[in-house]
Amino acid sequence: MPDTLSALLRAVAGQLADAGVPDPRVDAELLAGHVLGLSRGGVQAAALRGDAVDEQDAAELAALAERRAAREPLQHLTGTAPFRRLELAVGPGVFVPRPETELVVQFAIDALISMAEPEPIGIDLGTGSGAIAMAMATEVPQARIFAVELSDAAFPWAVRNTADAANLTLVQGDLATAFEELRGTVSVVISNPPYVPDDAIPRDPEVRLFDPAQALYGGPDGLDVVRVISRRALELLRPGGVLVLEHGELQGDAIRGILTGDGWRGAVTHPDLTRRDRATMALRP
Repeated sequence: MPDTLSALLRAVAGQLADAGVPDPRVDAELLAGHVLGLSRGGVQAAALRGDAVDEQDAAELAALAERRAAREPLQHLTGTAPFRRLELAVGPGVFVPRPETELVVQFAIDALISMAEPEPIGIDLGTGSGAIAMAMATEVPQARIFAVELSDAAFPWAVRNTADAANLTLVQGDLATAFEELRGTVSVVISNPPYVPDDAIPRDPEVRLFDPAQALYGGPDGLDVVRVISRRALELLRPGGVLVLEHGELQGDAIRGILTGDGWRGAVTHPDLTRRDRATMALRP
């Protein structure tokens, strides 16, 4: 006799809870939705109705639950990650976009919208999955968006996620030298660079074991790439252009010091929704 969805959800949620997975019920419902082709709300409704699950689907759910209990990221199992209005393709080799970055990119979107140019230019340095670049391209359709990614593993994911954006140009290369042809014309530069100090190993297994090291670690103090971006963004931005940097909660002071030392004006750090410092902005003089 087929198992009910409700019973399977309870079993999977218990398995994930025992493995230390945060929000085990949510993950159980999302995994079931992936298997059954339902939204999370659809899964909840089906469970309330007492719907049954056939053996093949139950076996697939059990296999995914086993992998999630081993702390493989949920997004790797479903192949997708939500980001603002987007549903991005993700998997091994690319940094999974985080909810806190949704707030950071809002600063860049607001800056692009406020620009006087009819087609303001925005650049995402180190785009990873393409999340930030695609958010800017889709939410500010009059803008011209450019994005660069160095990693051979991450770049194909960015290609896939940005393929349908007519106003977005993606290249593979080094953020320290990319887009020389745009020097002095850019309105907004944004980056979520690697900013974890080399010896600060993340606690969460999903991050420590599965996120690419190239997207995580930024040198002894975590700010090596930030220093490169500070210098490069000064070259790319026009006077009055805006730089937006995501960073760790304890790095705001140091980053403002780097930017001010390089000649930026008005460096200011903003908290995320948990009141932790998350983004620093500055103006090109």
